[in-house]
Amino acid sequence: MPVPVVRTAGRVLLLDGQARVLLFRGHDPARPDGGSWWFTVGGGVEDGESTREAAARELFEETGLAVDADTLGEPVHRELAEFSLSGVAYCQDNHFFVSRVDAHDVVTVGFTDVEDEFVLGHRWWSLDELRATGDTVYPESLADLLDRLEA
Repeated sequence: MPVPVVRTAGRVLLLDGQARVLLFRGHDPARPDGGSWWFTVGGGVEDGESTREAAARELFEETGLAVDADTLGEPVHRELAEFSLSGVAYCQDNHFFVSRVDAHDVVTVGFTDVEDEFVLGHRWWSLDELRATGDTVYPESLADLLDRLEA
């Protein structure tokens, strides 16, 4: 078994004015029969970045929405994720931040080649839709996390 790439990531729970969260749908190009899953905006921290700065950068790159990193505040959730993508194993320490907008038209022109290959689409999800779906969603506790944020 390959040694995993250990990294830290800044992730964003992007919520719109209807309390819906933006999720991307992805699949592993190396495992075409492996199905797909939904996940939040975000990615790995680059050298010299804080998790908050990485989250703001990734938000812009993946959605076209520019925010000042300081507006993201403190992480609202943190979890360790182990996964593989395109034959590379990862052990990723995810730090989740919240950003709220009234509405936003997602622009994905900032995607990397890797993202272009594995991201299949995006959509806004309501809490009820998250609770009712049979699809795989990461983080698995997303519906409960959103419940706590809205309380």
